[in-house]
Amino acid sequence: MNFRINNIVCLSSLLGLYLVMACVKDKNFDTPESDCVSDLSANITIGELKALYVDELIQIQEDWVIEGYVVSSDLAGNFFGTLHIQDNFINPTQGLQLEIDLRDSHLFYEVGSKILIKTKGLYLGMSKGAIKLGGVFSAFGNPAVGRLPAAVVGQHLFNSCDPLGSLQPKTVDLNKLDDSMISTLVQFANMEILSAELGLTYAVKEEETIRTLTNCEDLELELLNSGYSEFQANLLPEGNGTITGILIKDNKDYQLVIRDTSDIAFTDIRCEDLVDEFTSSKIFISELADPDNNAGARFVELYNSDSEPLSLKGWTLRRYTNDNTEISSTIDLSGYEIEGNSTFVISPNASEFENVYGFPPNHGVSINSPADSNGDDNLELVDPFGTVIDIFGVIGEDGSGTNHEFEDGRALRKGNVSQANPIYTPSEWTIYNDSGESGTINEPQNAPDNFNPGTR
Repeated sequence: MNFRINNIVCLSSLLGLYLVMACVKDKNFDTPESDCVSDLSANITIGELKALYVDELIQIQEDWVIEGYVVSSDLAGNFFGTLHIQDNFINPTQGLQLEIDLRDSHLFYEVGSKILIKTKGLYLGMSKGAIKLGGVFSAFGNPAVGRLPAAVVGQHLFNSCDPLGSLQPKTVDLNKLDDSMISTLVQFANMEILSAELGLTYAVKEEETIRTLTNCEDLELELLNSGYSEFQANLLPEGNGTITGILIKDNKDYQLVIRDTSDIAFTDIRCEDLVDEFTSSKIFISELADPDNNAGARFVELYNSDSEPLSLKGWTLRRYTNDNTEISSTIDLSGYEIEGNSTFVISPNASEFENVYGFPPNHGVSINSPADSNGDDNLELVDPFGTVIDIFGVIGEDGSGTNHEFEDGRALRKGNVSQANPIYTPSEWTIYNDSGESGTINEPQNAPDNFNPGTR
């Protein structure tokens, strides 16, 4: 009889314990009461602590205490194993990433709460360009900052008795980001999802996924989403507006991580497509050089006969070697601008070009490029929309012995030519070579005396 009663009591106790544990696992239960400390104060700032890191992992031995305000949350599952804090409610000067192995950390360290951290025994290190604080683990025999075990998190992280504050994200520009903003709450205006990614979900299921944010100036920022987040399967928003999140870094690239979809307010109309690619018949090839005495001094010169400068974004220079009808090599001219009534010189050997001619080229490229022709190749200048604007030579015809050979010499566009011509016209050129046909000058040219790159 006693045996049966004891078993019933034990079963009842186990059932009660199971129910309690089951409740604890439910992430929607009420926030547990958390003790706060009022007798602990900071004696070093986040910025001063981060400044201690110099090239290698360190374990902190001093009784330092830092304070900060929690800006991240794992409630929606987009953060895992990390807690981000910043040094002020508004206009923070520094932030810090804490590595902790504590699930549902939002229940213990709420957004906007002030926490204090005893740093003695913790490790300070850098990973992917960001300074982090936490425990330690070994990667291929090398120690690195790792997650602080859950059992000891409470020995280092303490809630202040200060009331919850209302964080105000710092509004920043995409072109003014710097490392002091890492792990702080930031906000960007006039942002939208890259048009090519509309219709996609926030993340691929169970995979960390990068999506792309852009603004009306075509500047971009990576949006990092967890494949385990509650909103993983939601479609990305289609409008334009503000987005708030925690700035992090992945080596050289800044990334933004939202806490949940309420951090995005894309309620405005999307940006109009920014037109920053232009075509013009005023840009043309003005000189080609293959000096007889120095192959390293070869170059291609372009000229803009318009009075206004023009961006070369999307423009390319193509080379068809010998009698090839397929493109042999290409130079992308994006990122450069050609001034009005000015030349643009391209060299396959920038150092040798400067040594020979006394000044650097506008664009240094590789050997075997269109700027490195030995005089029997054909070239095309192509605008951003794929239209051939100007040409030298006849595609499919080896230049040797023809009216478009400039081997050991030069091809110089005549001064009365003021616009491009997509059809090769020999009368527009003065051509020097060693074996060209009638109409060319069989007189090899030497650098620098017989050349004048940069002058039209």
